[in-house]
Amino acid sequence: MGPLVALLLAIVFFSLQSDRFLTGQNFSLILQQVSVVAVLAIGQTLIILTAGIDLSVGFVMALGTMVMAKFAVELGLPPLLAILCGIAITSGFGFLNGFLITRFNLPPFIVTLGTMNIAFALTQIYSKAQTVSGLPEAHLFWGNTFRLGETVFTYGVVLVIILYLLVWFFLSETAPGRHLYAVGNNPEAARLMGIPTQRVLLLTYTIAGFFYGIAGWLLISRTSVADPNAGQTENLETITAVVLGGTSLFGGRGMILGTLLGALIVGVFRNGLTLMGVSSVYQVLITGILVILAVVADQISKRRN
Repeated sequence: MGPLVALLLAIVFFSLQSDRFLTGQNFSLILQQVSVVAVLAIGQTLIILTAGIDLSVGFVMALGTMVMAKFAVELGLPPLLAILCGIAITSGFGFLNGFLITRFNLPPFIVTLGTMNIAFALTQIYSKAQTVSGLPEAHLFWGNTFRLGETVFTYGVVLVIILYLLVWFFLSETAPGRHLYAVGNNPEAARLMGIPTQRVLLLTYTIAGFFYGIAGWLLISRTSVADPNAGQTENLETITAVVLGGTSLFGGRGMILGTLLGALIVGVFRNGLTLMGVSSVYQVLITGILVILAVVADQISKRRN
């Protein structure tokens, strides 16, 4: 309930501060602005539930977008095949993270720090630091709009909602979803219960990579280009959304729908502060304070439990 109450309080506060905040068009804008981070945060949530973390999120997504774009524009591959190749690349990076962590028992922080740099370097080398434009219509599909009443939404917003509902069902209603919680809560106990902990971790990182690819497709649908410098801030933004959504950084506790609320809290704060004329520096400052407060609350809750 905490993230929902925080979101509602933020909406009430900014509605009182600006007449332009509480409009359908502004809410549509917030949803579009948070859609990419929200999808990336799905993968980050799955990993943090296992008591891990992924620092490579943003740069792996950027590499995937570059593959999607260049394979279609320069190699002439069918658009959907090029998109699948981009998603395969991000999933492959997820698999690599999981393999190194499970096979060599390496800390997720160190492994993903390394793959973050590898993904960034590969993106710059492959793109020659050049933006790719002139993308096919299939690449821009999620940026198409439809009207609901007086408000215009993108198909990308609908995709985000569907993905969250599917992952919520997976985590709450299926045995593999409960295994993921068990591994994050106590891996040794989970192993003794017969849960293949190493396989669960490997699949979790691979699935997270799949979501990074979907997020990359959403990103180029929004911007109409593939930018080699994308993904610079998404690592911290996804962790912020997960923490504000109530998922414990110690693993084993949290809800995927809380992550969606966490992403919306960040989006509402940034939009509301922008409407109030607050500079971006102070927005980053306030976001940092929110993250620290959420981590403190998580730590207090853990000690009580």
